[in-house]
Amino acid sequence: MRLPIFAAALLLTACGQSEAPTETVTAARPSAEETAAETARLNDWFEVKFEEQMQQSPLLMTFRGRKDRYTEVDDLSIEAADEQLEMARQAVAELETEFDYNKLTPEAKISYDIWKYQYEQAEAGVEFRRNNYVFEQMSSIHTLLVNFLINFHRVDEVADYDAYVARISGISRGIDQLLVQAKANAEAGVRPPRFAYEEVLKQSEALLTGAPFTEEGDAPLWSDAQRKLDALLDAEKIDAETKTRLLVETRNALADEFEPAYQRLIDFVAAELPKTAEIATGVGALPNGKAYYNYMLASSTTTDMTAEEVHQLGLDEVARIRKEMATLKDNVGFDGDLSEFFTFIREDEQFYFPNTDEGRQAYIDEAEAKLAFINEKLPDYFGLLPKADLVVKRVEPFREQDGAAQHYYPGTPDGSRPGIYYAHLSDMTAMPINQLEVIAYHEGNPGHHMQLSIAQELESVPTFRTQASFTAYVEGWGLYSELLAKEMGAYDDVYADFGRLTTEMWRAVRLVVDTGLHAKGWTEQEAIDFFVANTPEPLESIRSEVRRYIVMPGQATSYKVGMLKILALRAKAEAALGDAFDIRAFHDTVLGGGALPLAVLERRIDTWIDDVKTGA
Repeated sequence: MRLPIFAAALLLTACGQSEAPTETVTAARPSAEETAAETARLNDWFEVKFEEQMQQSPLLMTFRGRKDRYTEVDDLSIEAADEQLEMARQAVAELETEFDYNKLTPEAKISYDIWKYQYEQAEAGVEFRRNNYVFEQMSSIHTLLVNFLINFHRVDEVADYDAYVARISGISRGIDQLLVQAKANAEAGVRPPRFAYEEVLKQSEALLTGAPFTEEGDAPLWSDAQRKLDALLDAEKIDAETKTRLLVETRNALADEFEPAYQRLIDFVAAELPKTAEIATGVGALPNGKAYYNYMLASSTTTDMTAEEVHQLGLDEVARIRKEMATLKDNVGFDGDLSEFFTFIREDEQFYFPNTDEGRQAYIDEAEAKLAFINEKLPDYFGLLPKADLVVKRVEPFREQDGAAQHYYPGTPDGSRPGIYYAHLSDMTAMPINQLEVIAYHEGNPGHHMQLSIAQELESVPTFRTQASFTAYVEGWGLYSELLAKEMGAYDDVYADFGRLTTEMWRAVRLVVDTGLHAKGWTEQEAIDFFVANTPEPLESIRSEVRRYIVMPGQATSYKVGMLKILALRAKAEAALGDAFDIRAFHDTVLGGGALPLAVLERRIDTWIDDVKTGA
């Protein structure tokens, strides 16, 4: 089972049933003592097994604030993946033979089921290794590893900096390991579209631009290395002579290992470019592509919805949201149809900050102000509140893309590093002001920062569940949070509320476009045209969004499916409990178990409803 490097990402029951396991019927009721003992034994076992998994990923440990194996980078080879999968296979076999499911508490049964589900998903994915886009513009290791060193490898002592230099070499090895896989995939006829490789080239070349590689300023890692050494010098952890020596070691690692590895990547991508598809389509056109997309769709939504069902759900949601948009258009007195209103929102200067450094800072300042407003409202809607801080930052230049989607990285469980809401601000004409508020709530509070921070801080579930990530749950919560913020008093400006509807429309359009691209043979341009017809998004943002869906099949469908499931569960609880329904308790139940497959989330809510009814 491959552990994710970044703890970085849905549905009405009528639309499909979850693939997650369901609870076994109890043959005989165990005693309370038996249940407590078996649950305690299982939870201890989970801690041991999860630590074994953690030790396979030095980067994940660093991401969680630990310094175990601090000089190392994960082994990214297929051989290592096979070893990790075998370890997971043996763990599941042990789980099934050593523990009595019927003697577990409801919460422990959920832990048992999730452990098995994660393994089964990883096992099912082995068939599709050759279908993966190893290098693409959105989330590939070639930029993530550098971002990791800059933002997540903490340097408090000289030994930490020595580890930093060692990890530069580790990155180089990782790039070479991934090149082996990319070449094998290409031989199998699987290459990303041309635009993806063009962006990979641009990103890789940016990492080799500037000292110590060229004379044009400082390269990102060289600049970061100097900042880290200056901090050690200021803290009197090193002297000037030691700084000079460490800089020489850094320069040697960058010149002798980092640069050659990235040059090999650049050479490979440049040679592959003429073989890539200039007119981009989805993965369904590639070898084994239809089966791969079905797997990715099931993995992203944690349901067994078909592509056709997801597509139709999207069309229905697009139609519904268009009606709400038309009502807001009329409320502001706009004289024209919805398409003309889209053009007005897209082009009028009042909806954008200046494309200057001052405009970029104004965007960050306004996002911080909106988050400060919503933070004051949180105690009225949640009992569980995050302890971790949140900061808003601009994406680093070497990986910044015009119009790309904002994103969030969680902090450490101990709070030593805050959660980070990143915004792409290179092109302010792709960052409408009327969407600023809703995106801040999605990425920050009550969205990803709140959900992921609370999950990491949980003490009532095994540690592995605090790190679990199911996209339908995580992104479904983020989208639900956008609507919840309205209930909490946000969007007092009509245009800001229209911005909220616009981002909800994105997610409805995604259902149509993602399935259109990967299951119905749509081209990139067909997807763009559908997006333009149904949202006021700037064209650059739309193009970036569609290209994201093309290289990340299925992921975009998770948002709306998850949101609809959470809304359905809330309606179910309100109907069942009446005056006894407590919004704070409902939200705490949703968030208090960490990320879950949607069917398991429903089990958890059903148990809570029963407990409220019986006074348990």
